[in-house]
Amino acid sequence: MSNGEPEILMPSDERPTGEFVSQPAKLLRIAAMIRELLEEVRKSSPDEPGRKRLRSIYDKSLATLKEGLSEDLQKELAMLTLPLDGTSSESEIRLAQAQLVGWLEGLFHGIQAALWAQHAQARAGLEEMRRRGLPPGPPEGQEERGRPGQYL
Repeated sequence: MSNGEPEILMPSDERPTGEFVSQPAKLLRIAAMIRELLEEVRKSSPDEPGRKRLRSIYDKSLATLKEGLSEDLQKELAMLTLPLDGTSSESEIRLAQAQLVGWLEGLFHGIQAALWAQHAQARAGLEEMRRRGLPPGPPEGQEERGRPGQYL
């Protein structure tokens, strides 16, 4: 989109160039999981097997996230995140997860802004149609039952 915010695509849309998110629900689920993991790491001090498991979850989360992102957003995510290695400390894991949660929250704010802009644009289009004097639709709450269609 021209305002720098990611687009949300419905399944039938073709993939445009630029930033877009094809699976926002999946991203929300992963973000919630990572946020919970980060909170759990803050509450405890994981041992080596726990840190290995966290690194594994982090790596799988990144790979899954990339599936729902455009190439531009994948590159941005790759540039901002570094893979955790086998010797990552608890604080390194915590920082990596916090960074990922922060990036995802920024992405979601962008999605919200894009949705708001689309809504405002649609509303402005509707107001323009009303100003031009196009006939309004049926009043709210009233359906056109019993009226024959133009082809009957």
